[in-house]
Amino acid sequence: MAVSPYRVTPTRIGNSSGLRLPAAFYRDHPQFAGAAGLVEVLDDSTLLLRLEPEEQQQGEAEEDILMLGLFLDFLSRQALTADQGPVLYTEAMAADDDELLAGVTVDAAGEPLGA
Repeated sequence: MAVSPYRVTPTRIGNSSGLRLPAAFYRDHPQFAGAAGLVEVLDDSTLLLRLEPEEQQQGEAEEDILMLGLFLDFLSRQALTADQGPVLYTEAMAADDDELLAGVTVDAAGEPLGA
């Protein structure tokens, strides 16, 4: 992929400041029109801008909704077909879980530390 620089200019956006990309950028890269993203400061004069194309954002949200729906359907089916019906999560069960997990520390990804 060829690198072609685009000049950005400062602009006011409501009460905020922003950088305006030229129309040529969107003509050359229409997949980024309306995209949100993240900006990272690499050094005093360099920014890294990661844009997430809008269709990718929508696709991920639709996939999350689909997975949640399938999971809830599964839970409903299990609860309705179980011999004893749904089992309520009680305070005693929560206390047992707390006792089981006492002293367990996890990192941001939910992985146990020191294992």
